[in-house]
Amino acid sequence: MRKVIDLECDLPPDENGKLRKNLQMNHPPGYGDPERLPHLPGHGFDNYKGIFTARTSGEAAAPEGVSLPDFVARLDRAGIEVGVLRGPNDMLAEIVAQYPTRFIGMANLSPHDGMRGVREFVRLVQECGLGGLRVSALYNMIPASDRRYYPLYAKCVELDVPVRIYTAMNYANDRPYDLGHPRHLDQIAMDFPELRIVAGLGGWPWANETVGLLRRHPNLYADTGSHRPRHFATPGSGWEMFLQYGNTLLQDKIMTGLSWEAFGVPFETLIAEYEALPLKPAVIDKWLYGNAARFFRLA
Repeated sequence: MRKVIDLECDLPPDENGKLRKNLQMNHPPGYGDPERLPHLPGHGFDNYKGIFTARTSGEAAAPEGVSLPDFVARLDRAGIEVGVLRGPNDMLAEIVAQYPTRFIGMANLSPHDGMRGVREFVRLVQECGLGGLRVSALYNMIPASDRRYYPLYAKCVELDVPVRIYTAMNYANDRPYDLGHPRHLDQIAMDFPELRIVAGLGGWPWANETVGLLRRHPNLYADTGSHRPRHFATPGSGWEMFLQYGNTLLQDKIMTGLSWEAFGVPFETLIAEYEALPLKPAVIDKWLYGNAARFFRLA
């Protein structure tokens, strides 16, 4: 069985139906401002329902509740040795404490919290075993290159842990579409050449720019999270350069995010779609396992 490290291994609801995730995406810009009216139906994150119609037409049903041991058993059956998790920090700490070699938790900290956030990040890494930082301008509308993140990036370097940065277009039409543009990674990588960065979601529709930046910065990597693998080889999909370079010059820099919950299909189906891509056999192994094992200091 092929070994896999999944960079977007989202947890299903627990056996009681409680969600195991942050709820930022339900908050419109200005959330918490007392003068704000309720957000417009169909606007903001609600727009995703109209963009990804398959997710609302019955093809991708809501995931059923699953206990953590049963979810780990699913990972075992699919050959997934490590899953990278996102979610509330306290939940991540609990899960990593139970399964320290099975999951990597990426901490969420607000850039508004300054040094308080940095101290909390240190605690989460050193005392709770979390394995890195997660930055998503999609939710807080602060691009990843904003100076308010810089104390957190500096601490990542000091602690020798990586950062996963949301890098893609968004469809929440109440905020700028290019909050996750790859250009923000360039400034960060210039200012922190020792920082290990993964461009989460691969940068589509600016995948060509992601490729250029991957060649430019030695410690910059990319993952394929939230994109269905069967479409990477489709002509006109916008992934042509990413796939070409990912099979050749950048074969050591691409990692896989299965994002099973987004597509509502089993892990095995998504892994089979990666195996069917026009990649060299050794490259498939690197995408699915080897590159992430090296990036996260597991090998």
